[in-house]
Amino acid sequence: MQVFSFVAAGFEGHLIGVEVYIRRGIPAVDIVGLPDGAVREARERIRVAILQSGFQFPSGRILINMAPADIRKEGASFDLSLAVAVLVASGQITKKSDNELQDDKWLVLGELELSGRLRPVKGTLSAVSAALKGGIRKFLLPLDNCGEAISAGAVDIIPLSHLNELNDLLSMRNKPAQQCIQLKVKQNFEQPTSPDIKDLKGQAALKRALMVAAAGGHHMLLFGPPGSGKTLAATMLEGLLPDLEDDRSFEVSRIWSQAGKLGPGGGILRRPPFRAPHHSATLEGLIGGGIQISPGEISLAHGGVLFLDETPEFQGRILQCLREPLESGKVTIVRAGKSYWYPSDFQLLMAANPCPCGNMGRGDSVCICSPLEVSRYWKKIGGALMDRIDIRMPVDTVKAEVLLTRSSESSADLRVKIDEAVRRQKRRYAPIGIHRNRSLTGAMIQEFCPLSKELQDYFALMARKIGFSSRACHSVLKVARTIADLAEHEQIQQEDLEEAGQYRRYGDSSLFWNEG
Repeated sequence: MQVFSFVAAGFEGHLIGVEVYIRRGIPAVDIVGLPDGAVREARERIRVAILQSGFQFPSGRILINMAPADIRKEGASFDLSLAVAVLVASGQITKKSDNELQDDKWLVLGELELSGRLRPVKGTLSAVSAALKGGIRKFLLPLDNCGEAISAGAVDIIPLSHLNELNDLLSMRNKPAQQCIQLKVKQNFEQPTSPDIKDLKGQAALKRALMVAAAGGHHMLLFGPPGSGKTLAATMLEGLLPDLEDDRSFEVSRIWSQAGKLGPGGGILRRPPFRAPHHSATLEGLIGGGIQISPGEISLAHGGVLFLDETPEFQGRILQCLREPLESGKVTIVRAGKSYWYPSDFQLLMAANPCPCGNMGRGDSVCICSPLEVSRYWKKIGGALMDRIDIRMPVDTVKAEVLLTRSSESSADLRVKIDEAVRRQKRRYAPIGIHRNRSLTGAMIQEFCPLSKELQDYFALMARKIGFSSRACHSVLKVARTIADLAEHEQIQQEDLEEAGQYRRYGDSSLFWNEG
């Protein structure tokens, strides 16, 4: 039985071979192969767990090698692989037939308690995917991680809840894994229900902007006085987004598995994630990294939405670090000469007050902020990041009598139109491998967003009057393409272009609330 484990390295990882050599000598356990503190401590955990599970711990000198030796091994997920390798080397695991078990390659993951009970570990989805790619077809895993293994495509799985079950389970390993653990597997990750857009009273223009943003995946800024409904509207965007495609769903689930957020039973995320970190978040928390490299919020939001409420309150350097992931769809983290990467193709949604005191634009209040203070407030976001925001939507307060009315359209109603627009985009962009209008480059815009001669003249006049930059012009055309898809227009029409231009009015030269 050849025992393998797994160590994550960003979104990818490495299979780790575990070898054990037992010789006569003073009893001791040596682990080599660049283990960290948690792996070195496993010597004591596996010794007690093996004894508590009814096995004998070898009395000789034990050398455990973890190869490749130049890759650092971190975490407690190696416990079970070390224990199994020791039991195989000491001849305590029953062989089903001559040499059958000896020649098999097994991926073994799990953290051991001193009692021998197994704890689930993070990153099972990535580990099983890497093992299948590396030709490993047999898996020995904690019971709570088997759902992730099945989701990754594994079939020959032995679920284990205690080390003392090892011999019995190995002897019946031809039993299909689905029969062993069918009661424990969650096929889909259970995500909380998002608010319905029918609960957003009034705000017809805001609802329309949210619909356009959801259909095209466009980045969006909501700004307005406190209490105007920015945060409530932002949380409703999640309910408008279409379900994740299979390949994107698997990518997102792998990231959440590595972060340990899938929970017992595993499962696959089918709905786009919605992440809303607090403005006190650190750089490592938002971007990723840390002592043990782990995905940050921008990777946990992959395929979904990253919502930054009170955006100017975030640290400036953190906001500026979002620029490259917004362009490339991934984040690269460099540590001690090694490079790690995670996918981070997310939709950025920001919310902010119009000024530091929040009263600009409120008819019943007085703004006490000077123009210089307002300018400094908005400079915290930075022009380079703001330039990547396609839709900038002012949000005004709603009158009391409007709050008592009923809304006719729900999120489910709007999603019918959004899903159809998304399907149109998928068919159009299938040959070039992108999913949404947001991802169009300058060269692609020329091909997929053509304008008639009359519209070209109209667009040039609009750009001059409002003062659009080159990036802003591309942004308006991408949003216009989305509006045309919602209206089922084969070509962009003037009304599509006019609406898209209105979404880009604020932010390039002025963010003043009541600008004409």
